[in-house]
Amino acid sequence: MDPLQLAAWSFPALLVLIFLRVPIGLSMLFVGLLGAWQVYGSWAPLLNQLKTLSYGTFSSHSLSIVPLFLLMGQFATLGGMSQALFKAAEAFLGHRRGGVGMAAVGACAGFGSICGSSMATAATMGQVALPELKRAGYSGALSSGLLAAGGTLGILIPPSIVLVIYAILAEQNIAKMFAAAFVPGLLAALGYMLVINLYVRFSPKSAGQIEPMPWKERGQALVAVWPVLLIFVTVIGGIYSGIFTPTEGAAVGAVATGLLAWKRGGLNAQRLREAFESTASGTAMVFMIVLGAASYNTFLALSQLPQELAAWVGDQGFGPFTVLWAILLFYVIAGCFMDSLSMILLTIPIFFPMVSGLDFGLPPEEAAIWFGVLVLIVVEVGLITPPVGMNLFVIQSMAPDISIKDAYRGVLPFVASDLVRVVILVLVPSITLFVVRLNP
Repeated sequence: MDPLQLAAWSFPALLVLIFLRVPIGLSMLFVGLLGAWQVYGSWAPLLNQLKTLSYGTFSSHSLSIVPLFLLMGQFATLGGMSQALFKAAEAFLGHRRGGVGMAAVGACAGFGSICGSSMATAATMGQVALPELKRAGYSGALSSGLLAAGGTLGILIPPSIVLVIYAILAEQNIAKMFAAAFVPGLLAALGYMLVINLYVRFSPKSAGQIEPMPWKERGQALVAVWPVLLIFVTVIGGIYSGIFTPTEGAAVGAVATGLLAWKRGGLNAQRLREAFESTASGTAMVFMIVLGAASYNTFLALSQLPQELAAWVGDQGFGPFTVLWAILLFYVIAGCFMDSLSMILLTIPIFFPMVSGLDFGLPPEEAAIWFGVLVLIVVEVGLITPPVGMNLFVIQSMAPDISIKDAYRGVLPFVASDLVRVVILVLVPSITLFVVRLNP
């Protein structure tokens, strides 16, 4: 079997291992090493590759952002920032029709800006918002749907670990990737709020309202969240303006959230140790996937599959947007079965050379940034799409009284909102690139 055929068969083999519940990192590592051994034809070159693979993968300074952002999310949870964000949003929106649900989405956006993880945002905000939504008379379908969708804002709104990984793979500027994701992330939050508004208009019994909060209490709730806003502006603004490198910004954010958690009484010696352990565990999981992807992608490079595929697409005369829509559709379908980080690591080395050779009427750097944000959005759609919407399972596990059928039914309008947003961002790239172009 020649290298191209070997590479083509490796992908279904990899999917079989994943469906057999072999961890994705180990699956990619095994298939990559086995494939490379077949291409080399002997063990000596493979052993030489193994000597340098781990060091070459993890010596990237940019990867140090991952544990820092994970630690930042741990401290944010311990500091009760999710509760403060939800209460502040509820104070101004809760008395409106669908307002408590909109407040939950707004709080997800705020927490996502200091967390960087979809499932962590969904889990944390689910604990805070589910009791309040139930108390306000929200149906199980709407509650689970809006919280599962709101959780995806943890990745869409910077800082985002998946965006960092994409930037490293595509050799793009991390600060510019964060800047490009900001407006689409805000559009996602506003789109979800619009869905809630329409949902309760067409189904009035699915949500209730709460009494308006006195202005004094609204002011107190607003004061409680200013440190979160300050941390976000400092970290993201500092990175984008060049005051910090992305790694320095992540370190500043981790220290700031840690101090805030300590000041609010949520951080002591035991909880600090638990936060470090949880961060270490999460980092090890991410790095194992990164190592496996490095092994598999080395094998793909040896087989020349990405280059041959890019050349084949060019020879077929497909239009750039035809190819783009096909790739995005692939991500939507694959996202139903795989997590976003694994998909990015597995597919970007294949798809990025293909997309780089197409003419979208944009400079190469802008096209790469725009494509990265589009990919980020569609892989996150998979987290709320049946049959394996991980965010849905996270929320449903916290509220066993909500059937998975109701959760699926409740999330579909939010999936529709995501798809509409993808179409808009594909047709109007300047929406994504607007902030990037402000500071070229």
